Amino acid sequence: MNTPYDFVAIGDIVTDAFIRIKEASVNCDLDKANCKLCMTFGDKVPFESVDILRAVGNSANAAVSAARLGLSSALVSNIGSDQDGVECLSALEKNGVASEFVTKNIGMITNYHYVLWYEDERTILVKHQAYNYKLPDIGNPKWLYLSSLAQNSLPYHEEIEKYLESHPDIKLAFQPGTFQIKLGVTKLAGLYKRSEVFFCNVEEAEKILGITESIEIKELLKKMSSLGPKITVITDGPRGAYVFDGVDAWFMPPYPDEKLPYERTGAGDAFASTFTSALALGMSIPNALEWGPINSMSVVQHVGAQEGLLTREKLEEYIKNAPDSYKARKLE
Repeated sequence: MNTPYDFVAIGDIVTDAFIRIKEASVNCDLDKANCKLCMTFGDKVPFESVDILRAVGNSANAAVSAARLGLSSALVSNIGSDQDGVECLSALEKNGVASEFVTKNIGMITNYHYVLWYEDERTILVKHQAYNYKLPDIGNPKWLYLSSLAQNSLPYHEEIEKYLESHPDIKLAFQPGTFQIKLGVTKLAGLYKRSEVFFCNVEEAEKILGITESIEIKELLKKMSSLGPKITVITDGPRGAYVFDGVDAWFMPPYPDEKLPYERTGAGDAFASTFTSALALGMSIPNALEWGPINSMSVVQHVGAQEGLLTREKLEEYIKNAPDSYKARKLE
């Protein structure tokens, strides 16, 4: 490694098996919350197809996104000593992501998840292997992107925090995964405070903050910002995204697309990684906001989180052809 990477992502890597289900139903509460995927218990449930996608996961998706947008990108992760691990490494290299920081764990298997895909949504069966996490010497990258890790990774987070303390020029983007949210704010307080930019959706923000009743989005942004991030980004699915930098707040609508989503995996990863990549390329927050929804829109037209990720040239073409209403606007 002769020069620092622009973008180094840290997080678990996984193989996703997308199982497209034919016979199921979705049952929801009256307010459309707490929806459940339902299949006949004890029966043989037919499926249409299975798609095997290698080297995915929040951080791997982000590393691929950054590479497509022209940044030098690497991934810090763990694999097992199995064929799945070999194929994950190959997939990273094909996508232009450096794998020198990926550790092979002899005698262990590589993470493998099952995605139950019904209509345009998915339910993911996850299991993170309990790797012996250890941070390699990643040098002094311009940006560090931290996302999903396993339940046994608290000491690893502490190691990452210490590395950031000794490398103050590194900017941190933090997109917590399920287990990181469960760890709670107190245990990861140093990482929240160290974050240049922090990402979550509305439901995750409420969970992180312990909020049981809905509040105005601007208040939610301020409460998340009080944990320390310089820039707080809260997404709200197809309704758009919100950003607060401690002074100003913005709203960004989704990119208009006449096509319905095909499969929604990776939309959040695409937005977060694209926004971060735009900042890494020297863009302003409003400009970065214009980039994020475009990659999200493209990703949901494909199976999985990476096939639809765009090059910078293609993304800028979408911006050029966007309607006048596709602009970030300040919230009063």
